[in-house]
Amino acid sequence: MAEHPHAALVRRGYEAFSRGDMDTLRSLTAGDATHHVPGSHPLSGDFKGLDSIIEMYGRLGAETNGTMRVQLRYLLVDGRGHVVSVHRFTAERQGRSIDETGGIVFRIVGDKITDLDECVEDIDKSNEFWA
Repeated sequence: MAEHPHAALVRRGYEAFSRGDMDTLRSLTAGDATHHVPGSHPLSGDFKGLDSIIEMYGRLGAETNGTMRVQLRYLLVDGRGHVVSVHRFTAERQGRSIDETGGIVFRIVGDKITDLDECVEDIDKSNEFWA
């Protein structure tokens, strides 16, 4: 059975993110999309608009000196415009390291990602790593 188109869209997004391919990410995401990052650290909050989201992704790479890796584990679809991803996130930053499970709830309208609501396994650990 073929992969659901919404799952395929999100999978392409993960692959592009892992390659640092911001042009492909731009093509998959609506211009007015929002990425919600949990926590109380400098990289948390609501990143509204494609430029803001792409800038935040650049900061993730810069803050971790390119050590950040995201490994997609699962994609779940509801057939109504939602995809839930589960991934493993690893990175090093300022002498600290993180290895954590996380996920994102994606909202898809048409063939574009319009909303990304991120969740982390341990919010305190995430806050400490990014502080």
